[in-house]
Amino acid sequence: MRRRLLILAALTSAAAMTPSAFAQASEALSAEARQKLAAVNAYLTGLSSVKARFNQMDPQGVMSSGVLWLKRPGRARFEYEPPSGLLVVADGKHVLVWDKRLKTFDGYPLGFTPLGLFLGKDVRLDKGVEITGLAQEERGFSVTARDSRRRSAGAITLMFSDQPLTLTGWVVTDAQGARTQVALGPLERVTDPDPDLFVLQDPRKAKATKP
Repeated sequence: MRRRLLILAALTSAAAMTPSAFAQASEALSAEARQKLAAVNAYLTGLSSVKARFNQMDPQGVMSSGVLWLKRPGRARFEYEPPSGLLVVADGKHVLVWDKRLKTFDGYPLGFTPLGLFLGKDVRLDKGVEITGLAQEERGFSVTARDSRRRSAGAITLMFSDQPLTLTGWVVTDAQGARTQVALGPLERVTDPDPDLFVLQDPRKAKATKP
């Protein structure tokens, strides 16, 4: 169960952040930082439908890869390649996790997962989200945020490249300090993704109803 929760947490997000990067509370951000956040808000809101490859490293250092689709608001699909056996789908209301190897199927309310912050109709990192760090990185910058209503849930660090502004990945740190890193390949704009990509029913039930 903990493995699935860590993976779920990672799907909203890579160098390690230094303690000084977390020192700046959102209300103390400079005018330049606020301007950068405004650009990030506009950029993320404009990511209506995209597809990309991803590479993920969990807290134990295990690597996995796959393909993701995002269709905002509310929908996403993370299709892991073997041997992972995982499929994660956000259908607009819930995040559903099918583990083919363990034959488990779990669901979580979208609003209680990090994906809820990312898949909203309008992304506002300056509303309802506490910015705990904005740091310049070697090839861009990073924004660290946490849900101001659920501080015990951990934090997410979104990684961006500059010129042009592009989301390149994220790092999720859970309440216990475990870090899961996700690196994205080039984002491909998708005009009309198949709606079935964002539908997931319990495969065990489907097999049970077959004659």
